[in-house]
Amino acid sequence: MQRNLKKSYRFAFKTALYVTLIASTLMSVFLYVFHTLDWEFVIFPIACYITCFIVIQFRVEYFIYRRVKRIYDDLTLLESSDLRQKHITTDMKTLTQQIDEYAKNKKIEIETLKVREEYRKEYLGNVSHELKTPLFTIQGYIETLLDGAMEDENLRNKYLNRASKGVERLSYIIKDLDMITKLEVGDLSLNIEVFDIVELVQNVFDLFEMKAAKSKITFTFDTEYQKPIYVKADKERIQQVLTNLVVNSIKYGHQNGTIEVSIENLIKNKVIVRVTDNGEGIDEEHLPRLFERFYRVDKSGSRRQGGSGLGLSIVKHIIEAHKERIYVESELEVGSEFSFTLEKAK
Repeated sequence: MQRNLKKSYRFAFKTALYVTLIASTLMSVFLYVFHTLDWEFVIFPIACYITCFIVIQFRVEYFIYRRVKRIYDDLTLLESSDLRQKHITTDMKTLTQQIDEYAKNKKIEIETLKVREEYRKEYLGNVSHELKTPLFTIQGYIETLLDGAMEDENLRNKYLNRASKGVERLSYIIKDLDMITKLEVGDLSLNIEVFDIVELVQNVFDLFEMKAAKSKITFTFDTEYQKPIYVKADKERIQQVLTNLVVNSIKYGHQNGTIEVSIENLIKNKVIVRVTDNGEGIDEEHLPRLFERFYRVDKSGSRRQGGSGLGLSIVKHIIEAHKERIYVESELEVGSEFSFTLEKAK
């Protein structure tokens, strides 16, 4: 790419000044010793400086220009987005600063790409594993039926039901993947409305009351809310957030445990919703990655519990799509608390 060079006169200016001073000093000494020094000698430094400046700027600097331009072109420095709109300078100090800045930015970019590459590999491996498990289950049951088990009506119904559950899990994973992709690229629109968050929590409690009862887990509020608490959000998505958090608390809760929800005023126009349980808890080392896609705290245990491994990641993206924050605190064998903020309706 051809680019115009922004010439620097600093080198020629300083060099011409040094040459002029040295030449003038030598000439003055010479004239003082061998001739009479008069006022006409003042013409010499001026003429010497102008001559030196022209020679240096248009000869020596031209020599540097060509090589500096070659540095830019050969290293494709101009293709860097942060330098694309800048002039090419031939000043050595400025050029060095630009190259150092370019190298620093490239180093950061390379490190970022390495992290992303590791994340991509891990993500693809997790997706492959999550999809492979139900696919192999379905394949195994179907092949067994084709190999002769079809004739046994009881066995046929049993295997078809299990294969159907495998298909349901596969559909669930694909649905969650589609949702999280839309959330990440911003394609999933939110239907913002005003609703009572206390009523919504109670609806989620009612929905999973039987599931919690199997583990003898009790749902409760931290206090009796006499009045509605209205918030401004996408009701369906917030219900999905509460559902994921409550279901997780049931999965990893202890027998005869409790799941408590509290709704508190955070600041003037914000409330914070807390979902607290006294279940297994999460080790502190896992907390920073807890909201990553497919991240498993206990791979073997979570596989037995089922699920797509995307629940908490979806929760985080839904809350962030509302421009709100989600937090987690947990301690092993003590329990966990997930909390998120919402805008209070006026």
